[in-house]
Amino acid sequence: MAIQLNHTIVWAKDGRASANFLAGLFDLPSPKHWGHFYMVEVSNDITLDYSDYDGEVQSQHYAFLVSEDEFDQIFGRIQAQGVTHWADPGHHQPGRINTRDGGRGVYFEDPNGHNMEIITRPYGSGG
Repeated sequence: MAIQLNHTIVWAKDGRASANFLAGLFDLPSPKHWGHFYMVEVSNDITLDYSDYDGEVQSQHYAFLVSEDEFDQIFGRIQAQGVTHWADPGHHQPGRINTRDGGRGVYFEDPNGHNMEIITRPYGSGG
């Protein structure tokens, strides 16, 4: 059996709101509720399992590889919803996208401050 990542837990002040934010932005099915998790499934059968957390939520980074068409659609929703975005992970280039390795990428925060990213080519792939 090949080893595959199955899920990761994403701590949130409001797991339901954060899961709905991501699913809506990515045009994915509504999150599944199981126990105390709100699970967002991406196309390669991995779930981001949002869970409420009472303590301070530490920002994490999650990067999603998308097609050029998906990038256009998601970035269009980012702009339409007025979601602040940056070309870099340090958030020094607001309102821009990057074109590293011949692709496009953009960073934005979810409602808990997690640093989300969509890219059209994996970094280091050349281009």
